[in-house]
Amino acid sequence: MQFRKDDIALVAVLLLVFGIQTCFSQNITRTSFPKGFVFGTASSAFQYEGAVKEDGRGPTVWDTFSHTFGKILDSSNADVAVDEYHRFNEDIQLMKDMGMDAYRFSIAWSRIFPNGSGQINQAGVDHYNKLIDALLDKGIEPYVTLYHWDLPQALEDKYNGWLDRQIIKDFAAYAETCFQKFGDRVRHWITFNEPHTFSIQGYDVGLQAPGRCSILLHLFCRAGNSATEPYIVAHNVLLSHATVADIYRKKYKAKQRGSVGVAFDVIWYESATNSTEDIEATQRAQDFQLGWFLDPLMFGDYPSSMRSRVGSRLPRFSNSEAALLKGSLDFVGINHYTTFYAQHNSSNLLGVLLNDSLADSGAITLPFSINGKPIADRANSIWLYIVPRGMRSLMNYIKQKYGNPPVIITENGMDDPNSIFISLKQALKDDKRIKYHNDYLTNLQAAIKEDGCNVKGYFVWSLLDNWEWGAGYTSRFGLYFVDYRDNLKRYPKNSVQWFKNFLTS
Repeated sequence: MQFRKDDIALVAVLLLVFGIQTCFSQNITRTSFPKGFVFGTASSAFQYEGAVKEDGRGPTVWDTFSHTFGKILDSSNADVAVDEYHRFNEDIQLMKDMGMDAYRFSIAWSRIFPNGSGQINQAGVDHYNKLIDALLDKGIEPYVTLYHWDLPQALEDKYNGWLDRQIIKDFAAYAETCFQKFGDRVRHWITFNEPHTFSIQGYDVGLQAPGRCSILLHLFCRAGNSATEPYIVAHNVLLSHATVADIYRKKYKAKQRGSVGVAFDVIWYESATNSTEDIEATQRAQDFQLGWFLDPLMFGDYPSSMRSRVGSRLPRFSNSEAALLKGSLDFVGINHYTTFYAQHNSSNLLGVLLNDSLADSGAITLPFSINGKPIADRANSIWLYIVPRGMRSLMNYIKQKYGNPPVIITENGMDDPNSIFISLKQALKDDKRIKYHNDYLTNLQAAIKEDGCNVKGYFVWSLLDNWEWGAGYTSRFGLYFVDYRDNLKRYPKNSVQWFKNFLTS
């Protein structure tokens, strides 16, 4: 989960005061879903673990970024986070008590290889062995993300990380080590979390690690090229995934019988008007978001709209690379939270001023209409509007464009504010969150049952309130309230009981 989104980073009008749209939906239970459908919660190492200097863990780009003045909204860092490194047994019991089937977590690359490559850190291996075994002991299936943004700082220092093709080799060595050490018990692998997000936020607008951009002639970032670097990073990420998927299929799949996918961040886009140019812009917006990464993995190349609009700045795949990419996903992970309107950008002034990749699509995406009306009620985050119908529309889009591949909703959820003026008693009454999940799950169920979409699982973001990247501790996404002022005690919000009823009824 992240503090996002692309247009929001650039458009100040999001600070308008928005109205509330109310909607009603039916109540559902897990029996509304197909047999074998998986329910779980999701997390990431950097947002949860803490213990950043324990047991040989090396520093990451997010350690550096979060300790840089002015980068985090509340000036916090994740040195402790929610201390799951030490409390995972307690948190696993919380999942078990709720009736969850699975837990999606990430492995910190710098716990396995403190320097990104070279010598394996056995203490890191031991930790994840204990975590995996503890999950399985409680009957909870591990879904493991290999890269959730926490690049070892050593690789950033050595060759600028994702900007250099050396990263493909180093990521493959790290991933294969994880297959060797944990693959006898892990059946579900996610190579990357939200490659679109860290390509744009890290290398175009500079709002996330490593904080590179060329916006306003480097007044905002000390280094970077917003017009080229996001495409280079994305290219190397795609080739890294394909390389790792190939290694797994050739050397481990027959024995370990697992699957490999990617978790993509996807805002659903609705055309702001019925005009042809806005409808076409809406498709381009999706091409430059999901298509940018999923098209190469399904079809072997980037969307044609990207090729025509980005030109020579968009890297090319060799024939062998295209063959390696095509069909390298066993499942499509989707992190979906919200829906925006999209419209044609009739003026390229913003793109000329900023010289960045965000202008390349020729589309403007915002959560309010031309007349300023919000698309729906908002959660706490300035980008998160509650539009349940977007879930069903997105599932049908993937079904129709990509041939109905297996899909897992790898993240879905909403946040409340973290405020000293909100009492614990108030904070636990998260009826808005209950309605959010009920309505999004209702639309997901309709996509499966009525539309035939091939969806296999659903993961809530998140089990616990946690450190939310650029938003720090200002945002609470958890089913469980974490008391940051009292030894990180966990308290169940009302949504915990709702999910317990949902999963056990």
